[in-house]
Amino acid sequence: MAKILVVDDEPDLEQLIRQKFRRQIREQKYEFLFAQNGQEAIEKIQQEPDVDMVLSDINMPVVDGLTLLSKIAEISPIIKAVIISAYGDMDNIRTAMNRGAFDFLTKPVDFSDLEITMQKTLEHVKQLHDTLNAIKENNILRMYVDENVLNFMNRREFETSMTANETIDASVVFMDICGFTAISEREKPDTVVRLINKYFDVMVKGIIAHDGIVDKFMGDAVMAIFKGDYHLDRAIEASLMVRNQIDTIQDPLEGKSDFLPKVAIGIKSGEMISGNIGSVTLKRLDYTVIGDTVNTAQRLQSAAKAGQIIIGESDYNLIKDSFSCKQVDTVTLKNKSNPVVIYEVIS
Repeated sequence: MAKILVVDDEPDLEQLIRQKFRRQIREQKYEFLFAQNGQEAIEKIQQEPDVDMVLSDINMPVVDGLTLLSKIAEISPIIKAVIISAYGDMDNIRTAMNRGAFDFLTKPVDFSDLEITMQKTLEHVKQLHDTLNAIKENNILRMYVDENVLNFMNRREFETSMTANETIDASVVFMDICGFTAISEREKPDTVVRLINKYFDVMVKGIIAHDGIVDKFMGDAVMAIFKGDYHLDRAIEASLMVRNQIDTIQDPLEGKSDFLPKVAIGIKSGEMISGNIGSVTLKRLDYTVIGDTVNTAQRLQSAAKAGQIIIGESDYNLIKDSFSCKQVDTVTLKNKSNPVVIYEVIS
């Protein structure tokens, strides 16, 4: 069970958190602790050294959130903090990141995005715990091995664990909002942000409803991963749900009924490499997937038109008895020597 410390002086936040995460609390997935300022948070961490992550506001009495970040780094290098603040200007974001924040979210809180961020942060913390446990288990070698050799082994152990990877069989989905670039060029930033967040929220809910993982947001697109049993079926079901719900939107923003972008979706299943990708030197790693399957899914999405869900022939042969599909075209995908037959999933 993950232990999460929430630091904010808003009086109603504790009740709101307990309501929004009541299922996870009931299932003992999360345990929440609460503090009203940075000083209380420091005391809580000292009392509860097994805290995994901190969700903190910036503007608080006694000790503010940015000062708290520095203190957390001194107390424990394992605890990771996510800043949640109404002050989303670049100066605050840069200061928070420079002081060790794992991520930065703005208020009002999008709880779907918050839970995704929490999952990624806790996964990173778990990786750090696993690494430290491996090093501790090796400490018995100190009785038998030269200190210089041991230090070299521990350093290599840490680097290897941080960059550990595995090959998995899964499905990758790319969902892109068609026509959004044109909208972003002619509308006010506030309108653009509200619109894209509305569409992203529909996508995220569809992905989570079918046990998918939102890997990242990329401009006006979302990348999701589906692992485990029937991952391709669930990826397609989530995509159908997202497309159908977006097709029903008639007035995405009040007074902007002409804003009706659609989604174009590409799906590919197969083997891919899963692991922490990034820089060990900077201690900035992103737990994600890479490989030809991922690249192909993105290129299938590029071949999709508005409202289409596109798959390749190999995946079509796997699901053709369960879903209604039609052959669309034969296309040449980037870095593919042979043309690829693509199919549209209808229902």
